[in-house]
Amino acid sequence: MRKLLLLSLTAALSAPALAWVPKLEDTTAKNVIDGAYGRRDPVTTYQTLDLGVKDGKFAAGDGVVRAFDGGDACVAGWLAAPTDYGKGSRLGSVTLSGQADQLYFQAVDARDSFKNLSVGDALGADSAGKRLADGELRVDIAVRGLPSEKARDAYLVRLKAPDGKMVAPVRRSYVNDFKQDGATWSGTLVYYFKPLEAGLGASDKVEMLVRTEADTNCAYSVALNLGSFS
Repeated sequence: MRKLLLLSLTAALSAPALAWVPKLEDTTAKNVIDGAYGRRDPVTTYQTLDLGVKDGKFAAGDGVVRAFDGGDACVAGWLAAPTDYGKGSRLGSVTLSGQADQLYFQAVDARDSFKNLSVGDALGADSAGKRLADGELRVDIAVRGLPSEKARDAYLVRLKAPDGKMVAPVRRSYVNDFKQDGATWSGTLVYYFKPLEAGLGASDKVEMLVRTEADTNCAYSVALNLGSFS
């Protein structure tokens, strides 16, 4: 329900112009907290791209996924047979988030504990450990059809900088949701990047490059928009 609500909001609902926030400041923090407490409309604190396939198209829209390597047949094959994992696993969704999203959950936890969370407390030194480091962007990738749990380590994910350089994540992890379904595995991969250090702006449109675990030339470019969330 939270995702449906946030995705239905627009900038017209008294929200500031959206752009990913590398470091929380008072105004954004207050808007996020007030949204969690119901004092204002919620702030969009993440972007999710649904890469599920229906009627031969990605749910997120045309042009969201392109072939970076291996030719157009790579994407055409994905669209034609999205649950055929013989040539590799598939991306189910991609979610971008930063400090503001983690603050939202911190505020919800305080609210549900019948406490008030002030901006000062939220941005204080004691709360810094509850959020990403300044300048970090979190990317969650839900994957389906891995041949083994170990195969998740073989994913290669990069951001493409303005100069064409491929930017590696500063670290990676996994959500504790990996499960086996028959002969394949599914779950969520998590990557952390520092886009500003690579020359990317806080409201830029970005290419995320992905190679799955498969031994194939196919690699994909996924279009991301840092200007679609706070």
